[in-house]
Amino acid sequence: MKIKVCGLRNPDNILAIAALPVDFIGLILYAGSSRNAASEQMIEWLEQNESALAGVKIAGVFVNAEIEDVLNAVHDYRLDFVQLHGDESPDYCRELDSFRSLSSMRTAKLIKAFRVDEQFDFSSVAAYASWCSYALFDTRSAEYGGSGRHFDWELLRQYGGPLPFLLSGGIAEEDAEALLQFRHPLMLGVDINSRFETAPAEKDVEKINRFIQTLHR
Repeated sequence: MKIKVCGLRNPDNILAIAALPVDFIGLILYAGSSRNAASEQMIEWLEQNESALAGVKIAGVFVNAEIEDVLNAVHDYRLDFVQLHGDESPDYCRELDSFRSLSSMRTAKLIKAFRVDEQFDFSSVAAYASWCSYALFDTRSAEYGGSGRHFDWELLRQYGGPLPFLLSGGIAEEDAEALLQFRHPLMLGVDINSRFETAPAEKDVEKINRFIQTLHR
């Protein structure tokens, strides 16, 4: 099961998380988030520590951003993935992909996040399949970003693809056993954030390590 740890900002915390068996780390590049990691200092730090982070993929999280800003961030923050966590349409993804394919700059794959509740239409995901590599299913809330709450995972039985997905939404250490029991053929892994924090953007490394060890046993 793949592990994505999102909402990181502190350099020492990032290095400690990257040393664990995680697959992705997420930097929120959205000014409206209390975990916003966008800064010139972060850009410089990532450049200086590229080799230390070589074992993990870096995802930048955006909310309804201008395409030019996303493309620049892919280069500046050395992103492997762009996670779109707003109301981005399939046309937005197509346009982003077209600019990306014409550019000589660094390229990144796309993850589209969807906010799920009982009314969510899982068939809508298919419209993104030509441009996105993964979906991410999070709990619907009034604000963009994490709510710290689960949605009903049984709703995912309605999802038939085509994109593999990461499961998000209030996942905590005590959910590890339930995750081991949950099965879906397109589930790639989990995305964790606020339930593993001691403060916004500050992750509890030991708690995350225990969670991963349970999932990988």
